Amino acid sequence: MVFGTRARYTRFLVIVAVFTLVLYTYRDRISEGSFYSLQGFNSNAAIGPDGHFDWSKLPIRHPVSSLHPVPTGEPLRLPKVQHTFPQESPKDKQVREQRRDAVRDAFVRGWESYKKHAWMADELAPISGRSKDHFGGWAATLVDALDTLWIMDLKDEFAEAVAAAVSIDFSGTTMEEINVFETTIRYLGGFLSAYDLSGDERLLIKAKELGEMLLVAFDTPNRMPVTRWRVNDARKRYAQEAHEVSLLAEIGSLTMEFTRLSQITNDSRWYDATYRIMEVFEAQQGQTRLPGMWPILVNAKSMNFTWHGSFALGAMADSLYEYLPKMHALLGGLEPMYEKLYHDAMAASIQYTIFRPMTPDSADILIAGTANVNEDMTGGLDFSGQHLVCFAGGMFGLGGKLFKDDKHLDIARRLTDGCIWTYRALPLGIMPEVFSITECPTNAPCAWNETYWKERVLNRKGRKATQGGATADMVIETDRLPKAFTAIGDRRYVLRPEAIESVFVMYRITGREDLLASAWDMFNAIQENTKTDLANGALADITRKDGKVTVVDSMESFWLAETLKYFYLVFSEPEVISLDDYVLNTEAHPFKVPKPRVG
Repeated sequence: MVFGTRARYTRFLVIVAVFTLVLYTYRDRISEGSFYSLQGFNSNAAIGPDGHFDWSKLPIRHPVSSLHPVPTGEPLRLPKVQHTFPQESPKDKQVREQRRDAVRDAFVRGWESYKKHAWMADELAPISGRSKDHFGGWAATLVDALDTLWIMDLKDEFAEAVAAAVSIDFSGTTMEEINVFETTIRYLGGFLSAYDLSGDERLLIKAKELGEMLLVAFDTPNRMPVTRWRVNDARKRYAQEAHEVSLLAEIGSLTMEFTRLSQITNDSRWYDATYRIMEVFEAQQGQTRLPGMWPILVNAKSMNFTWHGSFALGAMADSLYEYLPKMHALLGGLEPMYEKLYHDAMAASIQYTIFRPMTPDSADILIAGTANVNEDMTGGLDFSGQHLVCFAGGMFGLGGKLFKDDKHLDIARRLTDGCIWTYRALPLGIMPEVFSITECPTNAPCAWNETYWKERVLNRKGRKATQGGATADMVIETDRLPKAFTAIGDRRYVLRPEAIESVFVMYRITGREDLLASAWDMFNAIQENTKTDLANGALADITRKDGKVTVVDSMESFWLAETLKYFYLVFSEPEVISLDDYVLNTEAHPFKVPKPRVG
């Protein structure tokens, strides 16, 4: 394979635009081409005593002949993940608890505003106080934050939230379609983790109710799920097919939640549904243009997971890879497929997507970019980074511990430090959504070279700008580029958790004290710049140096479910959600890890 690293390739945002165009090109064919109503089915027969539609009573169009059972043998004794922390001094404990309580105060402030202004809606608009429904209208923020309430010892608020959550009606939605992945990670994950922590049976009943609904998205001729799903049409039992264009993460990141539901209920239907998807990933892992990894777009209808040419650990792919070591732990090491999938995927990723940037301080850090491979097997690496891909440090750390791989632990350290470095490099102390950065020159020492940086700035800007007489200094000033950066493709910060996620995981794995200081710096920078009268809002441009930082009227549910939870856990006692006892899904919902019997 010819795989250069110096050529300029399509930027991440162009990939997103192309995907959006393709998705909408196929949308009519996906949504209308094969839909017809089944005669003779009376949906009123599926109305339960509570007035809600009972999805379990909906006739199945494409039943399976046999189920793949959840592994039920004695779980393996997995390697210890968490660092053995020494007894902390009274002074260190006081500082840690003060920081923990500051995070808790930020959560309570946002939660109280949600209760007052947007109760039972999906999101609070943190400036106007309006409510928003982007995720089915089923109170996403409420369900997403259930386990955070429990972990932060807000038990009265938890009880109130559970009483409200169990009244949610999953009979239908006011939205044209829902995202099955987002519904799974936020709602199903939220119910399951809150049940795992509290033991409240009402939450398990609600998880199963939602699980019955989500299974209907798999009722297609090949049992591949409809990822952008018309719930109201499905309730009428219209025929449906999997999409010809699906995001890798959206079809490959349902495993943890479906597996945990099957484990708790002793019902293998959910495990079976996602196991069938993973069989396809396993069979085609070596057949893609970048063997070991899968492209960010796949064809679920034809079950072709090899056709596209862009490969990354970040957006549109991220949680598929994240779930590989976590599924190994969640299944007690009893399913060998996930270890192999992880090792082969990470070997390709290390070779082709991860690079060292050239920085003024010669920092020993790594960034994960996007590899583009053409049909003739030529291609190259786009030297870009994303806030989303900052989860990868924690993933490599967990994989390194579970599979006893010191190389992965070193990569985990350098990836996590890369995200910390990027936070510090920007004027607000917050990293952007998407950026491009100067790579270390091939076959040359990675010492800072200002001339080379400016060459890369102009190269990234493109021929049109340089023909117009633009100089590197002009581009750097106009685009507000810190040293080492060649472009900032998306200047927003949307309250994302991925950087603090890896800081948390790596602190629990290594015990590195400097990570606590980094976490505190990150928290203060975010609080100082995103705080509104009600809660916290996204930022439009984190490159502003003139004080004109615009806070956007948006606060996704993951602010309370993930970002503040990870900050809180960093400053909590190590036994609170120990990584030896729990694995956290991609929405930071902890699921219990099965343990072997003692003795």
